[in-house]
Amino acid sequence: MKHISKKIPEYKQELVEIFSKINSSKELVALFLKDILTPNEFEALSLRWQIVKKLNKGETHRSVVGDLGLGMSTVTRGSRMLRNKNGGFNLVLKKLGK
Repeated sequence: MKHISKKIPEYKQELVEIFSKINSSKELVALFLKDILTPNEFEALSLRWQIVKKLNKGETHRSVVGDLGLGMSTVTRGSRMLRNKNGGFNLVLKKLGK
């Protein structure tokens, strides 16, 4: 079955709204993520966040690749997103005080 592409933005917005409503319960967020994501998707998201944190601390791309066992292109993508000072990664890092 093909995606109904016109509705995808609406579906994304709904997920954002769900997270904003359940964010006060770590347990509920964890259960929701576990149910909505495959184990591999959950792992990939977790690793992406680790990439961002390590790069933000000043670690080199090569170091991050070695530490996390990822490809250089994956780390480079994280680095590219981190360069956007008004992007989500930087805003969350600021909010977390990292």
